[in-house]
Amino acid sequence: MRHGVDSGLFQQTAHSPSYFELSRTGAGELVDFCIPCNPYFPTPEMFEELSKNLEAVLKFYPSDSSKIAQQLSTVLGLNPATIAMSNGSTELITWMDHMWIHESVAIPIPTFGRWTDQPMESNKRVDMFLLQESNNFELDVDEYIKFIRARGSKVAVICNPNNPDGGYLPRREIVRFMDELADLDLVVIDESFIDFVEVERNPSVAAEASIRPNVVVLKSLGKNFGLHGIRFGYLVANPGLAGKMRQTLPKWNLNSLAETVVFMLAEHEAEYAESLRLLSRDRYRMGMELSRLPDLTVYSSQANFLLVKLGGGVDGRELRDHLLSRHQVFIRECGNKLGMNSRFARLVVRPEQDVDRLVEGIRDFTQARWTTEHASHPSHSSEPSLLMHSA
Repeated sequence: MRHGVDSGLFQQTAHSPSYFELSRTGAGELVDFCIPCNPYFPTPEMFEELSKNLEAVLKFYPSDSSKIAQQLSTVLGLNPATIAMSNGSTELITWMDHMWIHESVAIPIPTFGRWTDQPMESNKRVDMFLLQESNNFELDVDEYIKFIRARGSKVAVICNPNNPDGGYLPRREIVRFMDELADLDLVVIDESFIDFVEVERNPSVAAEASIRPNVVVLKSLGKNFGLHGIRFGYLVANPGLAGKMRQTLPKWNLNSLAETVVFMLAEHEAEYAESLRLLSRDRYRMGMELSRLPDLTVYSSQANFLLVKLGGGVDGRELRDHLLSRHQVFIRECGNKLGMNSRFARLVVRPEQDVDRLVEGIRDFTQARWTTEHASHPSHSSEPSLLMHSA
């Protein structure tokens, strides 16, 4: 079945169009492999509880952010003086850029686009450390430190795990990185996807950041809990830095839905832990299933998404449009990410039945390309493959 989706939506921004934008174009009910959500949390019972309270949630003012932060700190076991809460992690990136990035910032690429876009928009120098495809986009901490010193960067950022590849640095390496750069204006560790890490217990360095003079750890509850619509992030830093951020942010910068979810968390920690276990299982299954497809490279990930590379001659935009129009499957093609090209795609980890639909769509795309190629070159009798070039 074909659906009339305007492909021009994908050229309007460095990020993918929203689920709502695509839905309004007639894309129908999409299977979303683009936006990195947790499919198992909140549970259906939690959504039912939220729906029962929806009228009050929408009708009344939320508490001020300090009261919500107090509750969050209790759930997380952190000192409330070390937390500043925001309307999404990108709000904090914006304010950090205005307050603490004065000259230059170093960032490995490819990574989350706002870490390069935001400082460039405010005319800061962005020192981009290119992660090498030949090294599976793994970050060498020592080489990155050398780069920072050579460039004279005043601020340094690491996303751990990184987006879009899901690469993870062990906790000890992040602590060493922070200590090696104790003289910088600021060191930021973006841990938006840290809860999905399974190779190490307690991988976060938030507690270490709270006792260092120049370190901020960024968190994103929307990504962890599968609730992007709430726009909910926070940072952890020493009380001086966290306090300056709290004083800068509006007093009522969090909405009532965010407050409601924070106060639900303490009662649903077991369900959240189970959601992470199920997602880890699905990540393994999905990686194995995708690895069986011819000429598709799947990169190891500790996040809730997998980076894949398509075989030579295949443009990810063609695959994206085919999956969207014929299978109502929405993926993140990475051609507009600095340090990548259109042969890469980021695929969010989803349950088995959704992965089956994705794989079916990719096979259908491959078959359609092979048919076109075979019609143009009848002597071509090889089996369908992602390596087939367009006629």
